[in-house]
Amino acid sequence: MTVKVAAVCTSLHKGERKTPVAVVELRENHGIVGDAHAGDWHRQVSLLALESVRKMQQRGLTVAAGDFAENITTEGVELFTLPIGTRLEIGAALLEVTQIGKECHNRCNIFYQAGDCVMPKEGIFARVLRGGMVKAGDSIRLVAVDPS
Repeated sequence: MTVKVAAVCTSLHKGERKTPVAVVELRENHGIVGDAHAGDWHRQVSLLALESVRKMQQRGLTVAAGDFAENITTEGVELFTLPIGTRLEIGAALLEVTQIGKECHNRCNIFYQAGDCVMPKEGIFARVLRGGMVKAGDSIRLVAVDPS
């Protein structure tokens, strides 16, 4: 199966669902321009697999891309199995995986809105090494872990 971007999403505030948009601009050492989570830190961009979203749909939740506050919804790869340091070429952009999963907020807005949250277990976070425009349908190429 081809690994690709299923959706790109943004939000103005942290702790809320993100809205799918047509295209996002990833800026080096910043994240997605205009997104609440962008900035000079290790979790500039969040990613969640469409396969993880589908698991929640199979549990009866009415959820879609962006509902777990992920910036990029992928298809064709189990993101949470990638080692830290893995690089992802997405369109012209280059990301580096910095964290697998996260400590969940105590019953955050997303939990109340979606009824459960898969992001703490299966979501990943990355920093932007090279900026570029990214949109749904873009291919994702996995690059081996940087040995340095």
